[in-house]
Amino acid sequence: MKDLFRIIRLWRGRDDVLLLGAVIALLSLAAGISVQALAGAALGGAAVLGILRLLGPLRVALRYAERIATHDATFRALADLRVWLFRGIARGAAWGIGFRRSGDLLARLVADIDVLDGVYLRILIPLAGALLIWPVLVWRGWDVDPHLAVGLAVLFALAAFAAPVIAARGAMRLGGRRAEAGAALRVAALDLLSGLREVRVFGAEGRMRAAIQAREAALYGAEHGIARVAASAAAMSLLCGQVALLAVLIIIAAAGHGPAALLLLFLTLAAFEATGGLARAGATLGQAARAATRLFEAVEPTAPPEPAHPASPAGFELRFEGVTFRWAADRPPVFEGLSLDIPQGSRVALLGPSGAGKSSLAALALRATEPEAGRITLGGVDIARIPTTQLRATIGYLSQTTHLFADTVRANLLLGQPDATEDELWQALEMARVADVVRALPEGLDTWMGEGGAGLSGGQGRRLALARTLLSAAPILILDEPCAGLDADTERAFLTTLNEAAAGRTVVLIAHRLMGIERLDRIWRLSAGHAMAAAG
Repeated sequence: MKDLFRIIRLWRGRDDVLLLGAVIALLSLAAGISVQALAGAALGGAAVLGILRLLGPLRVALRYAERIATHDATFRALADLRVWLFRGIARGAAWGIGFRRSGDLLARLVADIDVLDGVYLRILIPLAGALLIWPVLVWRGWDVDPHLAVGLAVLFALAAFAAPVIAARGAMRLGGRRAEAGAALRVAALDLLSGLREVRVFGAEGRMRAAIQAREAALYGAEHGIARVAASAAAMSLLCGQVALLAVLIIIAAAGHGPAALLLLFLTLAAFEATGGLARAGATLGQAARAATRLFEAVEPTAPPEPAHPASPAGFELRFEGVTFRWAADRPPVFEGLSLDIPQGSRVALLGPSGAGKSSLAALALRATEPEAGRITLGGVDIARIPTTQLRATIGYLSQTTHLFADTVRANLLLGQPDATEDELWQALEMARVADVVRALPEGLDTWMGEGGAGLSGGQGRRLALARTLLSAAPILILDEPCAGLDADTERAFLTTLNEAAAGRTVVLIAHRLMGIERLDRIWRLSAGHAMAAAG
């Protein structure tokens, strides 16, 4: 539950709309309870018809205002939560989420947050209403019979508080299974859609369908369990309400039909009816608690803390000093005491086979993750003391698995330099040897590309991503396999252009091999967690 309270604390920026919605909801509840209770008094001959004529329309107006205010507050709070989650994931970039599946992340971003939409509307507001009704019910019951008042207090507490807690405990256990089963189903479905061509080639449609159906059955099983828990709690709540009504009717039959007794009868009916949904809401609470934990799991491991006492580098020399690093505690170390330096303005190549740690080194330099031991400095300052935004504005990066957004060519390029001019865009495209391709598109820079750069070949998309990186004004460029997807002639032409285009910048070229035409000051070979200098 502590993670759920942490989520609620994230909504503090919306205190005004959340409080307004709660106040209107409680006023609406009070009006509704009063209408039903006074209706009972009116049957007993009390002169309350004038008040009822006033409260009736007021209740309708308050009910409408409550729906507007509470739903508006919920949508704003959930929007803030989605932005918070996306920022947390984005801070870790691709490295921090590298051991999670895209379907699982989608489940956290969509399904887990959707579960939380019931926290305010179905739990907090009704719970506040129950706390408002409980003393009133006991007070009116005491006027009729003290023993009855105690009984009503106990029954109402069981229905409005105990039943939701029981449901929450059961749903919390099952909610974890439901969330994991839902994420597994999304993973399987996305895998099938992404690899549909290979599935058909190998005739694996039946096996893939069976795997999806198995995950679907696991999800339905968890949901059935939650529904059973919620139904049991609702039955307990309903039973308490019926026993309370029976007790009031017995007192009325024994003591007469006075206005106070009739008022209590209708008040009891209204009170248990108004809080009847809390039992089922308890199941929502259990799922929401598990969803909150999953959201923090998605964010916290990927977000190195911002420095308490930030500092700015005096230059752009990049040094790794005795760095030890592994991606997870149960994985072997990528680096053990690695040390190397990259002087300002130098051209450096990092070579090594797959798994040697070339991309991990880039992740460390960008502080997408942090070393277990040792330190990394930029301009003599530990990068842990440099604000993340400043660090990443200093280091431009082309990843090995870069992404093109479903947007225009122009928008994809401006991601690297939002204020770039038209001439600068075309210059970057020329340097990446993809300008002719963009000119041939129907609307040039304003041509819409599909998801992942659909409409371009793999090599063309790679060159467009390269142009985006070259467009950045960062004084350090880390290029992870920049020639992947390029033919030999285009690769040779690009490297020749890079030698000229990156003049004055530090260039770190990550590659499996060199062509021999690169203009390099130093070559480092990564092997067995260490860096060994080679001739430049």
